[in-house]
Amino acid sequence: MPALPEAVIKAWNDRKGPVVLSTVDANGTPNAVYASCVSRFGEDLFVVANNFFNKTKKNIEAGSKGSLLFITSEDKSFQIKGHFEYRAEGPLFEDMKKWNPERLPGHAAAAVKAEEVYSGAEKLL
Repeated sequence: MPALPEAVIKAWNDRKGPVVLSTVDANGTPNAVYASCVSRFGEDLFVVANNFFNKTKKNIEAGSKGSLLFITSEDKSFQIKGHFEYRAEGPLFEDMKKWNPERLPGHAAAAVKAEEVYSGAEKLL
């Protein structure tokens, strides 16, 4: 997997508001949620803390691909697409517990591996 373009890393560090996390179920029905407890992990993983997932968790556990959509302070949109990992233990989970607010449950870490990246309609990766 090639490294993320620098523009994407800069945009992630300049994002505003929550991200939109999208998954699909086994029938192809989409599910989208707002998520505010997010971070990067390693070279190409974008992590969302599972504080209140229901359908999202079921979709990820069933092998859903999905996306993260975010906007920068300059109102430029970016979308990360890929497969998910779901971890309730191990390094990814432990990292999430460090930045997820203590008042929230942090049941697990859901991470999407960046396989495709877009800025608007422009494919960056």
